[in-house]
Amino acid sequence: MARKIRVGMQFHPQHTTIESFLDGVRRADEIGLDTLWNWDHFFPLYGDRDGPHFEGWTLLSAMAMATKRAEVGCLVTCNSYRNAALLSNMAKTVDHISGGRLILGIGAGWNQRDYREYGYEFGTAGSRLDQLERGLETIKQRWAMDVPRPLRDPIPILIGGGGEQKTLRLVAEYADIWHSFGDAETQQRKSQVLRDWCARVGRDPDEIEHATEMRAHSSEQELDAMVAAGATHIILGGEDPFDFAAMERLVNWRDTRNG
Repeated sequence: MARKIRVGMQFHPQHTTIESFLDGVRRADEIGLDTLWNWDHFFPLYGDRDGPHFEGWTLLSAMAMATKRAEVGCLVTCNSYRNAALLSNMAKTVDHISGGRLILGIGAGWNQRDYREYGYEFGTAGSRLDQLERGLETIKQRWAMDVPRPLRDPIPILIGGGGEQKTLRLVAEYADIWHSFGDAETQQRKSQVLRDWCARVGRDPDEIEHATEMRAHSSEQELDAMVAAGATHIILGGEDPFDFAAMERLVNWRDTRNG
């Protein structure tokens, strides 16, 4: 059976207020998006680099309280910023706050300014991926041990990235959702790399949902091309003022394609 298309929105937690941000999240939940996301950085990624910005995981708790039906998550958590056992407990707590609607989005990290100004060791891409693998193992162990258990047991894990030697292997071994970047042709090629890794580790690749981010004004033809390349979870992104018309178009496209 073909996987149903899902749609989401990443609300950039920069150049906004808490009131405006949470109003946007509430409205998106009412519009009918399947997933709502923020990100895990400490400074704006564009515009005024020293402008207003909010921390992702405390904000996730508020997003969970402000919504009723959509799943919520961080796209993506930087594994390096928190002790993995602590992160497992944070995720379990937001899972309970949301009534079992958390997705643990996680990646190896990349933003050197965050590391430098907050005193984290940046290391190398390889060392951060090694740390991510150790963190994933710890998180899954703690979810199986700590009390209370997550409501959604296990909490779905989304891994972001497209590195073909390490990241996609981790996706094959640990992820329920893979979040990738690039045009349809690039994503189709990387999907085949992921399938190859799944074959090596003994995983059914169809168990892994393929998510990707697209522009708010992507045409239906562009959306359809991404689905043809294997992505069934389309996520828009943007900052305040949030584009609710684009969200409505995306929901209507989803409903038409799902029948």
